[in-house]
Amino acid sequence: MFRNLFSLFRFFVFWLLFFAITRITFELYFAHKLKGAGFSEILQTFLYGIRLDASAAAYICIVPLLVFVVNWCIPTYRVKPVWLKAYVWFCLFCISLNTILNFNIFREWGTKVTFRVFSSLYHAPSEALASSGSSPVGKCITIGILLLGTGVILSNYVINYQFKKPVTEPRLKAILICLILFTNFLLMRGGLQTEPINQNAAYFSDREILNQSALNTEWNLFNNIFENLRRPYNPYLFMQPASAAQLVQNIFSVKPDSTIKALTTNRPNIVIIQLESYTASIIESLGGDKGVAPNFERFIQNGILFNNVYSSADRTDKGIISIMSGFPSQAVRTIVADTLKQKKLPALSTVFKSEGYQTTYFYGGKSSYMSFNVFMKSHQVDHIIDEFSFDKKQAKTEWGVYDDVLLNKQLQYTQQQSQPFFSYVQTSTNHEPFVLPVKAHFPADEDGDASNKFRSTAYFTDSCLNAYFEQAKKQAWYKNTLFILVADHGHRLPRNISEAYNPAKYHIPLLFFGEVIKPEFRGKKINKLGGQTDIAATLLSQLNIPHTQFKWSKDLLNPNTADFAFFDWDNGFAFMLPQQTAAYDNSGRRIVYTSNKNADQKLTDKTLLYGKAFLQQIYTEYMAY
Repeated sequence: MFRNLFSLFRFFVFWLLFFAITRITFELYFAHKLKGAGFSEILQTFLYGIRLDASAAAYICIVPLLVFVVNWCIPTYRVKPVWLKAYVWFCLFCISLNTILNFNIFREWGTKVTFRVFSSLYHAPSEALASSGSSPVGKCITIGILLLGTGVILSNYVINYQFKKPVTEPRLKAILICLILFTNFLLMRGGLQTEPINQNAAYFSDREILNQSALNTEWNLFNNIFENLRRPYNPYLFMQPASAAQLVQNIFSVKPDSTIKALTTNRPNIVIIQLESYTASIIESLGGDKGVAPNFERFIQNGILFNNVYSSADRTDKGIISIMSGFPSQAVRTIVADTLKQKKLPALSTVFKSEGYQTTYFYGGKSSYMSFNVFMKSHQVDHIIDEFSFDKKQAKTEWGVYDDVLLNKQLQYTQQQSQPFFSYVQTSTNHEPFVLPVKAHFPADEDGDASNKFRSTAYFTDSCLNAYFEQAKKQAWYKNTLFILVADHGHRLPRNISEAYNPAKYHIPLLFFGEVIKPEFRGKKINKLGGQTDIAATLLSQLNIPHTQFKWSKDLLNPNTADFAFFDWDNGFAFMLPQQTAAYDNSGRRIVYTSNKNADQKLTDKTLLYGKAFLQQIYTEYMAY
């Protein structure tokens, strides 16, 4: 009897072994990130990860255990062992696939696979696949096949596919069944403690890569899916609601509320050009690589550069809402995809429409992606020009037309448009898989790294912008137009800054440019710390238009507004003050990054407190919409 029951233990142990193999695979794949970590630290990723491994294994065991119990309780019935082999192989395939998917996700986002990946794949499969275009597909598939093969072979040695029903008397059988099921339940929830096990069980180091290594990828994914599918609630309740609201209100309060007027007119045309992945790392004036965006440097000389601005998050769907609505990223959620909630947001297009402006939205891809078109239509955008507005022959990439074609289309359209107008232009060429209609300016990396491909597409977009402005100068409307150039988000490339908590990944350019800028302000740099959300208040203040509805936006040209910025990722956030930045991983319930290691603890605590208040209040408002 006990020999047969031991087969259940062997089945459980097999999954612990396979999870250890996937962890080794992850650490070998990202060995360059583990440089400097000692053998004992790497060993601890297995020790601290085993509780979540055990929990994940227990979940996998649910189906076999139930089948075993039913089979054991019906003496005349015998389940053929082939079903268990099929179940094991299916689970091995899913885990192997998830492991290789995680390689690209972690490299790009600095976090493991989450619900958002599969949500994007479901709603926009072609765009989601295009986003993985820079990953080494052949290498990943090979690793996946090797993992699957290793698991199948190992299972034949560890799992007893031919186990027989134990022979025992009914009372003992009932006790054993209860004991087995209760033990598995305890393993699933991680013990008898009040709260079930969570990601924090895997966190043990100040180095985030070690914590992520310890975190069981499958457990983390299914926990994230469950959190997204369960009844809506605020997962970021750090303090009393009134306290969070007061902290946010205090930091946005301005006395006196006065701004520096940098424009020659209160009624210019407005053109916002949202630049795909235009991280500060390619802008020389922001400490980036020289020669990647040479024309942008010339634009800077004739505009106002806000050189201390950060994106709200790391994806376009977060950036477009931050720019248009002045509403920060909601970490685990994305409001633009929720068509009921996003309609309730304020938007610059709505404001300008009420001021008599003609409003347009230009995008080279499918505007239905992440419901961008729904957002634009519900916020009084008169005309949407997307991939379907172009000749099919012009849509040569997964993201539609190239940036030069898109910008030319905007020029042609604007020639016939009455003034004043508000035009929102969203570029896409500088996106994975980084393909070009011309020869790449930077030679391909010999080691297969995508950094130079990224530099080349960014260089191409820069050249497209230059051509666009050269043509725009010939138009009658040009002298009365304010152009705003801003990135939708930063990027890990070209410097491979993939850690989700690193501010450098979110540092982006924001440039006000055009003939409507007073001569004395051209070439001026504004050092105030801020974010994409601050565009709304800054712009509307220049035009003497009230902006109280944009409550998460501050005027970067008002010397009395506070210096701060906020960004977040899937389950964490960072708050930035001039003397300190504190990044907090909500999964591990710990600070994972500070910019000033020698800062007074009170300052660090204050910075963290503001960050917690921000995320709590943002999510509270998200739920209220």
